[in-house]
Amino acid sequence: MEGTDKAQVLLDPVDRAAEVLFGLIMALSFTCSISIATGHNTQISELLIGAIGCNLAWGIVDATMFLIGVLAQRKRNKKLFDAIQNTSETEKARTYIASVLPPEVASVIEKEALEQLRTKLIQLPDTTHVVRLTSHDIKKAAALFSLVFISTFPVVVPFIFIHHTVLALRVSNGVAIVMMFLCGWSVARYVGFNKWIMSVAMVIIGTILVAVTIALGG
Repeated sequence: MEGTDKAQVLLDPVDRAAEVLFGLIMALSFTCSISIATGHNTQISELLIGAIGCNLAWGIVDATMFLIGVLAQRKRNKKLFDAIQNTSETEKARTYIASVLPPEVASVIEKEALEQLRTKLIQLPDTTHVVRLTSHDIKKAAALFSLVFISTFPVVVPFIFIHHTVLALRVSNGVAIVMMFLCGWSVARYVGFNKWIMSVAMVIIGTILVAVTIALGG
């Protein structure tokens, strides 16, 4: 149970579905565009290597951009924290605090509550001298990379066992559709949407994104 809890903290169902969908779009865009460009005469090995390599590259990009985003957000948080502690203008400090709250919360919170937060914040020791990544960040980046990369394999498995390129492509597309449907189902369960509507919508959105990617030369 403890391991399951930690996995859930790393990535929620929306994160997981988004990464799997991203991986599927990358893999499908590659296999379909290559097949179209070569008139279905592409060698199986070329499709396998190309699709896996494509998702390997995008998995690395996705994980790297996540880490850059984490560092940027922490740097901004430290800047705001320093500003709150160092400014002598209490109204400006309260504005800083309100800016990091969700809009719904900021719109209803009283000035007295903001002042209490300001008072407590200026009493805190500055423990964020250095903005850096944590082991949790690295684990989450690795999880993002793994989902993008691993989502390739169900799509390319048909090309391993089916040596007729056109048939393998059709089966691969069918597998991808099922995976998109399951992603939508998972998200719907998590957020409380209608499962069938969300799942079908995920398939439609994924298919459109693949078509757009291919049309734009992706």
